[in-house]
Amino acid sequence: MSRVGNFRLELGILGFFLICWLAFFATAVGGHPLAGRLIISLYQLYGLAALVGWLLGNTFVQRSRKWVRASRRRLLLVFLLSPGGLFYLLWALGPVSSRLAAPFAPLYAFAVSAILFLVPVSFRRSFPSS
Repeated sequence: MSRVGNFRLELGILGFFLICWLAFFATAVGGHPLAGRLIISLYQLYGLAALVGWLLGNTFVQRSRKWVRASRRRLLLVFLLSPGGLFYLLWALGPVSSRLAAPFAPLYAFAVSAILFLVPVSFRRSFPSS
């Protein structure tokens, strides 16, 4: 199997989050023309961040068992850093009053996601794979 065939899921995840980053920057440059299109509370944003972090962490642990160390480190950074675009995009699509009330909400959502991503990754070495 080709090298790209082995990383098909990872490329899909990276592509999705890259599109989220591009859409966020497009709305930011355009003066937030999509503001108010999505009503999302902080509780929902942080819940989504927890879900995304936990799913990506477990996916990374399952997929990286047979990877070489160099591939594992590169994709660890991709899995850890790329979901921030989703949180910034959802925050940008929210109402202006919510964005003004909680300007650091996407950053906190990213932190929640990163922490919950690192939980299964840190326990990966505690339990030997079969």
